[in-house]
Amino acid sequence: MNHISQSSIEKAIEKVDNLDDSGLDKIAETYALSQQVLLGYAMSAAIEYKNEELEGLIIYYFCLLSEAFAQEKAMLNQITDDSIEEFEEPFFEMLDQYFETGNDEVLNDFVDQPELSQFMMIEISTKDDDGSTLNDDTATQLFIVTSALIALMNRAIK
Repeated sequence: MNHISQSSIEKAIEKVDNLDDSGLDKIAETYALSQQVLLGYAMSAAIEYKNEELEGLIIYYFCLLSEAFAQEKAMLNQITDDSIEEFEEPFFEMLDQYFETGNDEVLNDFVDQPELSQFMMIEISTKDDDGSTLNDDTATQLFIVTSALIALMNRAIK
C-alpha cells in the first residue's frame, strides 16, 4: 500500500496554494471529473451539515488531497457509489469509537494514511496565516469529511 509522504503533501500544498483563480478552477475541474462520485459524496456533507463554509473547504482539500496522491504517483481506480456504500457503515462505526475514546490509533488504522491524517489534524486545529481558526463545528465536519476522502482514496489506489 502506498503511503502518501510528507514530501508529496508539501509539493501538493506548494502547487495548489500558488495557483491563480484560473489555475484553481482548472485543477478543481480536472480532479472533479476524475472522481465525480467521490466529490459528490464529499459535497453532500456540506448540504447535510447545512454549512456553506464547509463547501469551499471541501473543494480546496479535495484538490489538495488529490494532488498529494498525484505527487506520490498513486493512481486511483474510480470510486463508485457501491464502494462508498460498503465504506460508510464501518467508517461511522470507527468514528463513533474514535470520538468516544480519542484514540488516534483507531483513526490511523482505519484510514491508513498516517501523514495525511496528521496533516489534516494540524490543519483543522491551527490558525491560518491571517490568524483565523475554524469554529468547532466546521473543524469537526471538515475532519470527518477529509478522513472519509483520504480513506476512500487510499482504498482506491491501483
